[in-house]
Amino acid sequence: MKRPNILFIMSDDHAAHGMSCYGSVINQTPNIDRIADEGMLLENCFCVNSICAPSRATILTGKHGHLNGIKTLDDRFDGRQQTFPKLLQRAGYQTAIVGKWHLGEGGHSSPTGFDYWNVLPGQGDYDNPVMINNGEERQYQGYVTDIITDLCLDWLKERDPEKPFLLLCHHKAPHRPWIPSSTHASLYEDVDIPLPETFNDDYANRSRAAAEARMRIECDFNYLDLKLEPPAGASLWDSIVAPEDLSGFSLRPQDSQEAVTFRSHQELKEWMYQRYIKDYLRCIASIDDNVGRMLDFLDEEGLAQDTIVIYTSDQGFFLGDHGWYDKRFMYEESLRMPFVVRYPREIEGGSRHGAMALNVDFAETFLDYGGLDIPEDMQGASLRPIFQGDTPDGWRTSMYYRYWMHLAHHYVAAHYGMRTERYKLIYYYGEALGTAGSIDEPKQPEWELFDLQEDPLEMNNIYHDPHYAELVEELKQELYRLKEEALDFE
Repeated sequence: MKRPNILFIMSDDHAAHGMSCYGSVINQTPNIDRIADEGMLLENCFCVNSICAPSRATILTGKHGHLNGIKTLDDRFDGRQQTFPKLLQRAGYQTAIVGKWHLGEGGHSSPTGFDYWNVLPGQGDYDNPVMINNGEERQYQGYVTDIITDLCLDWLKERDPEKPFLLLCHHKAPHRPWIPSSTHASLYEDVDIPLPETFNDDYANRSRAAAEARMRIECDFNYLDLKLEPPAGASLWDSIVAPEDLSGFSLRPQDSQEAVTFRSHQELKEWMYQRYIKDYLRCIASIDDNVGRMLDFLDEEGLAQDTIVIYTSDQGFFLGDHGWYDKRFMYEESLRMPFVVRYPREIEGGSRHGAMALNVDFAETFLDYGGLDIPEDMQGASLRPIFQGDTPDGWRTSMYYRYWMHLAHHYVAAHYGMRTERYKLIYYYGEALGTAGSIDEPKQPEWELFDLQEDPLEMNNIYHDPHYAELVEELKQELYRLKEEALDFE
């Protein structure tokens, strides 16, 4: 059987509930929806560490971060290790990666296993970005999402049509600070985006970790995030902390001569949310347009039938949920990854599947489609039978998660946990454990337990409820089993 081409499109921080095919009430993504309409949507795809570099390393290697060496943003990826692009390249695939790499550049952290790579240094820039083309820096003129797509299309046009290809198209957007293209700069200008149900969460009956996290919309954004003119003496990167008495408190947008004055914290918070979410959605609009360009090219070149197309993101993101932005926590909005896939030869159009899929499964899936044996040291499983509408005997009904970067950046405590189809158990162990980039500030350990059926918004920690004592012990045993299965002994 002819081996399929693989087009893997991944954005950065695009939450599933920011996609219309996942029922978003704030956004329309017609081209991403095309993939779901013509293929399958995974209803329960999760990451094993909700932060950029660790998720990307897990996808490349099929291993958890404590085995591939990337537990935090400050770890440097060793490109000498086994990755699925290397294995497919050796098996005759043409391989390329364009866009965000974010695993360090230089030495053993440059992309390996690719015939062609052209990546952004670090986070990269939205406008006129510098990129590293097979080791040489070059500045491109234009908007980064368009440029990444242009380079992907150029490579596809120049490839050897007699060989299958693997193309990783990794968008920078919608990573903060959110800078839309000029094409979409006024999108949603006269629209009020609905507030999330948990927008005014007060973190009652939850962990201290939730209450202490520094990713709150009303006080932890900086002037650059919101495109505001900072007051004299303040930097664009300074966080905005509003005074308790807001009478006469004003902020001035960079594109306006007039300041906006607020009468209450709630009014300020809602105004900030609108500034944030509209720019976030505008960045996604560019991604969706460019996904459409990629799909159109495959159709026009007669490649659609023979190409697996996947759209996903490296993790979820809080879109004002719980009053937050960013990710890191094991809560649903952060944990859940969007995942839509099209392959007409095997996948029924308009299908959905509820089996639990993880980013640790992606490498194995690609190798399976490439006709290769899956290495024994990879820790996931191929999703191919799921795509075909089956659920293999013994398929997982629980998953293991670990966030290592204790108190860094947004003051989120390190934690690990497990999720079943109904319950989620989280343990905030409160230590840095010497991990790169973590802050050595011990915290008292604490637990959270959520019943996702009765409390899907995760507002009520039932860990200390005596009615759940027996369940707690059962879930802890499963957590420790999963931890050992993942070979995480720290």
